[in-house]
Amino acid sequence: MKPTIGFIGLGLMGQAFTQRLCSLDYTVVGYDLVAEKLAAAAEHGVVPAATPADLTARADLVLLCVTSTDAVQQVVFGTNGVAEAGSSEKLLVDHSTSIVQATQDMALALKDRTGMGWIDAPVSGGPPAALTGSLAIMAGGAEPDIAQALPVMADLAAQFTHMGAVGAGQVTKMINQVLVLNNYAVLAKALALAEAGGIDAAKIPEALGAGHAGSSMLTAIYPRMLARDFAPAGFARQVLKDLDMVHDLAKSLAVPTPMSSQTASLYRILNSKGHGELDGIAVLKLFDKNDSI
Repeated sequence: MKPTIGFIGLGLMGQAFTQRLCSLDYTVVGYDLVAEKLAAAAEHGVVPAATPADLTARADLVLLCVTSTDAVQQVVFGTNGVAEAGSSEKLLVDHSTSIVQATQDMALALKDRTGMGWIDAPVSGGPPAALTGSLAIMAGGAEPDIAQALPVMADLAAQFTHMGAVGAGQVTKMINQVLVLNNYAVLAKALALAEAGGIDAAKIPEALGAGHAGSSMLTAIYPRMLARDFAPAGFARQVLKDLDMVHDLAKSLAVPTPMSSQTASLYRILNSKGHGELDGIAVLKLFDKNDSI
């Protein structure tokens, strides 16, 4: 029998996650602060909950995908939060991108208070991958908790990797963000140079894909940049938040990250121009001589 899933956070990712789970005949109970998001999720089969505590009382696994570490803290430990209905039989899986030390502290506090286990399981791939069950999920947690979550994670991910104890998933996500978010800026520079150089910029993935420049980002992200398709699969404001988290983690570990710092500066400018709700690939606007920004 499939476990009942509680899902907190019904934004772009949460909608895709819950559509996927409902399509696989899971019972999914959902919660979001925004009534319209909860109503949208109800249209594909999510059962609305009144509070995170109400959701937790009705679920075996509680999955979170919210926008910040503070938001995780609030839905778990705030009034009518997850902790009020947690127990040792239940498990929390946090798909948010959160601060490593705070994740470890919250996991310990939840375990001490309720006996409920915690897995940090940030993701890569965006809403399209969540919808098709082809995410990359990087997880930190105790072995018994991982074993409990694994059947559900297998329905959500093409690659689920247990990276170590609680917090290891978030460290891995920061490495993912270094690789991905810096490449947004690199692709934007490459496209701007191709267009300025007078070549057929649309042929770049074909021309370079078989060499060392080939990547999933060249084949999937570059064409969206070329089309100026900035409809959000994620948000530029979230890119900046994640790059600032990379900086803070790297600083705490005494690891220089000058490229990420420069990329963060670009996104700070992009957000200051009012483009925080566009997709992260809108960083192209800073290099496009035909864009008024």
